[in-house]
Amino acid sequence: MNTTLKKIGFFSALILPVLLIGGFYLGGFGFWAIHVFVFLMVPLMDYLIRHDTSNVPQEAVSRLTNERFYRWVTYGWVYVQLGVLAWGFYVISSVNLNWWQWIAFCTGTALVTGGIGITVAHELGHRSEKIEQFYSKVLLMTVCYMHFFIEHNRGHHVRVATPEDPATSRFGESFYSFWWRSVKDGYFSAWELEKERLAKKGLSFWSFKNQMIWFQLLPFVFCGLGFLGFSLLNNRLVWEIPIFFIVQSVLGFSLLELVNYLEHYGMERKKLPSGHYERVTPIHSWNASHIVSNFLLFQLQRHSDHHAFAGKRYQVLNHYDESPQLPAGYSAMILVALIPPLWFAWMNPRLEKWKRMQEA
Repeated sequence: MNTTLKKIGFFSALILPVLLIGGFYLGGFGFWAIHVFVFLMVPLMDYLIRHDTSNVPQEAVSRLTNERFYRWVTYGWVYVQLGVLAWGFYVISSVNLNWWQWIAFCTGTALVTGGIGITVAHELGHRSEKIEQFYSKVLLMTVCYMHFFIEHNRGHHVRVATPEDPATSRFGESFYSFWWRSVKDGYFSAWELEKERLAKKGLSFWSFKNQMIWFQLLPFVFCGLGFLGFSLLNNRLVWEIPIFFIVQSVLGFSLLELVNYLEHYGMERKKLPSGHYERVTPIHSWNASHIVSNFLLFQLQRHSDHHAFAGKRYQVLNHYDESPQLPAGYSAMILVALIPPLWFAWMNPRLEKWKRMQEA
């Protein structure tokens, strides 16, 4: 695909905040505009438009990796997300929403902060530049999931496709069982990883250098400032803001866990005689090369290459035919994962067939 068209495509994430805000002011069914786009229009476009299995030519990888445009797009999203949340606080504090509008508004906001925001945080969190790591933490702060910065990079990428990894879903495991295990064990794992890091540096667990302590406090500070500011503006205690912030956060990181569930369902690395696991390769993650949803998610669906080569930026991730392929993009597969009998009926035969092919 033409490089210019790809650049334009990566702006498609901005459709979500436009639909959220525009839908609110339209009122009525407009509250659900963002949901219709994500869970109906995107899967339909994924189905109708061909897959993009083309890869960046090797001679162009270095140039595209260093092209600033692709970084600016992700940097810009940080400010978009902060703006959306500030606007969300304003709406919640000044408009009386009925019960279904609350549901639509919170879930719609989570599609922005969790669906796109955590995807961008994931991309930036893998980078060595301090500004990109800072932006990653800011985005994770807005969904109360800052420990992901530690657990994903130092835990999940090391243990993926093994029983030791909380974020690898097991064969026959429902999303709901996976959610509880991944959220709980991933959180405690982040504390252990940070404790080990501090010990290696000869620092106390209660040191100001303990990132996990800051990661607990900063979301409360962020929410508290919003609560205080809008309470002063409205001359009342705006109790709706903490509720909105917590609800959209839980929904947002639940979207992340849904994606984790899709990406690694039933994947296993072989244990070697040495006791170590075989190296992570592109066959240890589910892949999806659907054009529309990949633009929307900054090519997160090319997850096989990301795990094999975690240092690669999103714009140069490769498609691998040998990787297990999801039958649809994430927008559609998320809905399927929420219905365990349907998920098992659709995915278990595919997983078993793919494993037989690997053994042949």
